Amino acid sequence: MKKSTLALVAFVIITVAVVLTLCQNYGYVNLPEVVLTAARWAGIGVLILFAAKKKSLTTWILVSMVIGAEIGYSFPAFASGLNVLSKIFLKMVKTIIAPLIFATLVVGIAGHSNLKQVGKMGGKALIYFEIVTTIALFIGLAAINISRAGEGIVLRGETSDEITAPPPQTWQDIILHIFPENIAKSVAEGQVLQIVVFSVLFGIALAMLNERKRRPLLEVTESLAETMFKFTNIIMFFAPIAVGAAIAYTVGHMGFGILVNLFKLLATLYVALVAFLLLVLLPAALLFRIPVKMFVQAIAEPVSIAFATTSSEAALPRAMEAMESIGVPRKIVAFVMPMGYSFNLDGSTLYLSLASVFVAQAAGIEMPWEQQLLMVFTLMLTSKGIAGVPRASLVILLGTAASFNLPVEPIFIILGIDELMDMARTSVNVIGNCLATAVIARWEGEFVDLDAPRALETI
Repeated sequence: MKKSTLALVAFVIITVAVVLTLCQNYGYVNLPEVVLTAARWAGIGVLILFAAKKKSLTTWILVSMVIGAEIGYSFPAFASGLNVLSKIFLKMVKTIIAPLIFATLVVGIAGHSNLKQVGKMGGKALIYFEIVTTIALFIGLAAINISRAGEGIVLRGETSDEITAPPPQTWQDIILHIFPENIAKSVAEGQVLQIVVFSVLFGIALAMLNERKRRPLLEVTESLAETMFKFTNIIMFFAPIAVGAAIAYTVGHMGFGILVNLFKLLATLYVALVAFLLLVLLPAALLFRIPVKMFVQAIAEPVSIAFATTSSEAALPRAMEAMESIGVPRKIVAFVMPMGYSFNLDGSTLYLSLASVFVAQAAGIEMPWEQQLLMVFTLMLTSKGIAGVPRASLVILLGTAASFNLPVEPIFIILGIDELMDMARTSVNVIGNCLATAVIARWEGEFVDLDAPRALETI
């Protein structure tokens, strides 16, 4: 049977099985549970056969998400213990981040010795980041004011120990946080922007040396960069298991029913993110002549990883490789993408503006447009230091609520479905950063137009 036929058969079987399962849960039909379970696993079996023929890591990741969802639904107690597998994967990926950023940035700067271009590239990247994230904030603001998703909620004084409000920060604190005081501490805490600043300064210093003194260290960093990419390839073999475990855990401990509780808020976020992709990122890709089809094919795997693990960092190594495969030079990928992890988290910034107004609506507080705009401009600053890891958006949201005298109870309501929201916003973060590297490469006149993506092994 052809691969396309297998995929279609699997899709039809699983869709029918899921629809029947939902109808069963709401009492519209009355079928034996064993029949529904058998139908779902039959579809999964065809999917596994399709993945075996396809022989693609991306395909296996997507299939593992379906398997994980089924395990979480059918065996919730077992699935709740699978989170350890996704945590192992995240830990291993995080070990790659610092040496990969350091090595690729140093090689990109010192290997070309064009310090003027580095400055220009940084300026262009910051301009692009600021424009795109500001638009994202306003789209989120518009979406929540249209849907009014927070109205009608009865607060019951929910509290949680999972997140705590951060101390208030001045603009001086935000600027100081950019610069590392101890590079080992920055690496240990996963402070991506601080690692970028150190790596850029190190690369500039290395570029200022004469050829005899620069060459040995440059060769070491080049070898380190190549080694870390190979290290990434090894870890990615574990990605399907980790992704499946993450989805199983999410469904197992939350259940599908949680979608009903705050469906309106979820729908508002997802519609706003889709609108952002279609109205902002797609026109940007077309304006800068980025090959959209090739771009989408390249980012499928890192976006799948980001969606399942709710961590932008987990997708970073593969996203960097994906951008190189479609023609973005490594020196631009290495500079722009890590920088974007602090300044260009489009999905998270859109979510923050949407969620902030949701909190006010849930509390019955009518915020005038002037105050909403002031909150948006506050988020423009506070969201820049947000880390690409789970729960960071909630921490920023708590700080914003405190600044505008909003109650925190609605935030703990959001916490119940934050993972489902985090999947979407993290995926958009990765898409936005991938596109940013391609846009800056085209803006710099260094984007290489290819007929097809290059194999990762040839990069």
